[in-house]
Amino acid sequence: MACPVSVSLDKLRLLRRQAGEAGVSATPAVAPAAAAGSTGTPALPPAANDAGQPAPARSVFAWVEKEIRHKASGASSAPRPTADAAGLRRLLGVRGRGSGSAGPAPRPRALDRALPGTEIEPGLHLIESFLPQDIPHAPLSLAFAKREQAHVSPRDLLFFDTETTGLAGGTGTRAFMIGAADWHEDAQRGPGLRIRQLMISTMAAESAMLRHFCGWLAPTTVFSSYNGRSYDAPLLKTRYRLARQGDPITALDHIDLLYPTRRRYRGVWENCRLATIERQLLKIVREDDLPGSEAPSAWLRYLRGGDAVNLRRVADHNHQDVVTLAQLFLTLVEQQAQADVPPPVNCLPLQG
Repeated sequence: MACPVSVSLDKLRLLRRQAGEAGVSATPAVAPAAAAGSTGTPALPPAANDAGQPAPARSVFAWVEKEIRHKASGASSAPRPTADAAGLRRLLGVRGRGSGSAGPAPRPRALDRALPGTEIEPGLHLIESFLPQDIPHAPLSLAFAKREQAHVSPRDLLFFDTETTGLAGGTGTRAFMIGAADWHEDAQRGPGLRIRQLMISTMAAESAMLRHFCGWLAPTTVFSSYNGRSYDAPLLKTRYRLARQGDPITALDHIDLLYPTRRRYRGVWENCRLATIERQLLKIVREDDLPGSEAPSAWLRYLRGGDAVNLRRVADHNHQDVVTLAQLFLTLVEQQAQADVPPPVNCLPLQG
């Protein structure tokens, strides 16, 4: 801190010397007047503020030099203001090591936004799985659905279920997932139940999902669902119409398993929900299953930037739903076939 002050003092001294030399050079011009005063003219008295002061004190730079020396000595002794470390920590929300905390605040974990399946189009994911099992060879009777003379080929059945943004229906409700299962002969894995699921992760991918689902249908396709005739099918018809695509659902046959199940088991169990039927009739117990009522919030959470943990559970729930539909269909066919068999007649021996 002393170097800048010494440089300033040196400059001031140089300026004083230059000013002094200028005063000396101007002295001869004033000297004749002083000499004239000595000859007879009385000299003027000195000014009151100049009396008794030496010549250097009357320099114009004297007060500047005094101020600089005073400030230099004061600046070296005065402490510089320091930042309040504790206040900064409070503003930043950081705790010190000695404050009794376990350590710095943990970094926020990256959200788990991984979605199952393969993204076949922007925002559209396809989830595929395969369950090896025997495919019924003979046509299946629809007598359990009160179609005594009707039969259906097992390979024409398409068991489907949707997951939607709400349960009220209407134009404001859309399907964000469509699951379908059908019996299929795979070239490598053999016969079995093929499960395919379409899931959208953006609103804009709905048209692509509807288009891909339409590609799974054939003129001989027969839908099978659980309350799908009253809810899933009308919802998809509305979405096809709003997307300005042709309706591929109305022209196809539809077997809703809710109504024959309700006729047979109403009053037997507490309700006829699909979860109850598969637990009581099919002996299927789901583990870590996400209720269908929580599916809308899981999808909306993902759209708003949240994780995909519950959305993957929705996909598992939908997968099990379509697998259960295939098993329930076969069970109802077998029960109806057993009910149609007349009881055996006890033949008593003839008495002679």
